[in-house]
Amino acid sequence: MEPATETSLSRHVAELTDPRLERTREHRLVEIVTLARWAGLCGADDWVGLETFGRAKQAWLRTFLALPGGIPSHDTFGRVFARLDPTEVRACFLAWVQGVSGPEVADRIVAIDGKTARRSHDRGRGNAALHLVSAWASANALVLGQVATDQQSNEITAIPALPRLLALAGCTVTIAAMGCQTALAAPVIGPGADYVLALKATHPTLLARVRLAFADARAAASAGVLDAARTLEAGHGRIEQRRGWALGDPEYLASLDPGGAWAGPRSVGLIESERRLGDEVSIEPRSYRSRLPPNARGLGRAIRAHWGIENRLPWVLDIAFREDHSRFRADHGPEHLAVVRHFALNLLRREPGRASSAKKRFRAALDDSSLRILLAQLND
Repeated sequence: MEPATETSLSRHVAELTDPRLERTREHRLVEIVTLARWAGLCGADDWVGLETFGRAKQAWLRTFLALPGGIPSHDTFGRVFARLDPTEVRACFLAWVQGVSGPEVADRIVAIDGKTARRSHDRGRGNAALHLVSAWASANALVLGQVATDQQSNEITAIPALPRLLALAGCTVTIAAMGCQTALAAPVIGPGADYVLALKATHPTLLARVRLAFADARAAASAGVLDAARTLEAGHGRIEQRRGWALGDPEYLASLDPGGAWAGPRSVGLIESERRLGDEVSIEPRSYRSRLPPNARGLGRAIRAHWGIENRLPWVLDIAFREDHSRFRADHGPEHLAVVRHFALNLLRREPGRASSAKKRFRAALDDSSLRILLAQLND
């Protein structure tokens, strides 16, 4: 029996290269990958969970899939995913995301940041934990793509690959302090994007120059060299005031980068966050280098949007998907399981409703109609 329906996912999965010998292909590769991603939607976070999902839902699954070899065992899932080509899997995920969200991300803010799956290391074999650098579309809370690196210190070598993979023309790319490197500015603006790069103490010389420039510009504020903005938020007994300034004067920018190492900078920004909780007051300054025009309000919006990937993506992956508890280490298996989690998260985010990702997964596991609603997005 042939599959009853073809989805946007199955069309892209069909392009993956099967790493198995012809005589060992009892189960179709497209169905192994499809089962894994559907199981991920329902709370399966390991190979045993994938098999358990398949056996519990076998009759229902056969209305969609042929399953000529039945449900693969957990060992089969593990062996196949350990050997799949990561480059092809990433391309498959990217093609699917662009298909369901549209190829363009113009006027959106795309945040780039890394996360380590803490228990995926194998000290006995000298393998570091999986560290995945992901791109996150802040407007619709979708993971756009990911690139794996062995160690967090190598983020700066992995980050340039993402702008080359994604359609970023017209968007603003935000990167945490690890990414504030001269070598990363050019790959971002190459596809026609702007950037906002955070500065921290790891860049002491540049940070000192930026702070000195703002101190000087504040003293000369009457000359109109600074653009300023202010926001005030209150709730849960806390008052938070954010003051922002943007500086785009060519003379100031030239003094910050006398050697011209940075590609196309148009401004620098300073954000001061003042928090009041009872009698306690804390002030935290943050500095940024940017290709955005010197507009303090626009810069503040991009910075706030970047917190989405820092506060929402890692937190959801740890709490709803228990990523930091994953102990899988064999070959490319950890990376492919991370992609399964990103796939599930994207579908869960697209489903209307205010329920948490964990509740949506639980509901999909219990109720076939809820799972059908999630899977219907694959035909969008």
